[in-house]
Amino acid sequence: MPESILVVGGAGYIGSHMVQQLVRAGFTVAVADDLSSGRREAVRGAALHVGDIGDAAFVEQVLRALRPAAVMHFASFIQVGESVADPGKYYRNNVGATQVLLDGMRAHGIDRFIFSSTAAIFGDPQYVPIDEAHPKAPINPYGRSKWFVEQMLEDYDRAYGLKSVCLRYFNAAGADPEGALGECHEPETHLIPLVLQVASNRRPHITVYGEDYPTADGTCIRDYIHVEDLCQAHLLALRQLLAGGESARYNLGNGNGYSVREVIAAARRVTGHPIPVQIGARRAGDPPVLVADASAARRVLGWQPRYADLDTILAHAWAWERRHAEWRR
Repeated sequence: MPESILVVGGAGYIGSHMVQQLVRAGFTVAVADDLSSGRREAVRGAALHVGDIGDAAFVEQVLRALRPAAVMHFASFIQVGESVADPGKYYRNNVGATQVLLDGMRAHGIDRFIFSSTAAIFGDPQYVPIDEAHPKAPINPYGRSKWFVEQMLEDYDRAYGLKSVCLRYFNAAGADPEGALGECHEPETHLIPLVLQVASNRRPHITVYGEDYPTADGTCIRDYIHVEDLCQAHLLALRQLLAGGESARYNLGNGNGYSVREVIAAARRVTGHPIPVQIGARRAGDPPVLVADASAARRVLGWQPRYADLDTILAHAWAWERRHAEWRR
């Protein structure tokens, strides 16, 4: 019988792509999601349990019904600005609810956990590319909430033997190459979908926040990783844990930095749209450069990104945006 996996937040952007990969890999999959930002229709080939993982009774019900071999956790609030304005919301959900989930797992003897972490735990980089040894100094409540969970997982491993892999994303982007799934946040805050919304005439222009950074063209540089490649790393990490592997932490990115202007230029190539630009003020907390050193994931997990090219990432996201724009008309 195939092993069962619980995907928390499996109706969201990355979680739904993960569910699709798990189903294709032959796992029995269930999703727990409160649908506050996820979409019911994004859950394909898996049972959906609607509820809040901060609710111990809901967690108990789902874990008792499924008895999963492992839990993969994608259910977090992710907006940096909102975390600064309302830190309590982020600590309640990202930290408190995760502890409820972990304690439920302990009660049922489930001791394998994959955690969706973030490059925000590093704060302003002291050097790039950023490897796993880089100092952790998050500069906003979102990053701190993720770093708290990583530290909590270290404690749960030492005390209870709960094994975990934390995967620290840089900038997830792109969409299912077959067009079934894609990025659909409301409100949208990520650069690539915002640029593509301009190309599909859902927005009049893209705002570039700051053009005076110490970079070649004055705009911030980020490392974009295709959501399918991201999920492939999760699948490899899951297999590692299921095979008896120890807890681990990996940075995930392509190791290639692209500036905001370079992303816009690539989007113009891919879409054929002029994509008007307006210049805005810098946003607080935006480091000039964030680029990953993912050599550990490549070496230990055998991870090899398939869609590292920026134009390919944009092309998949553009196919999704055109379809999504049609749905909204």
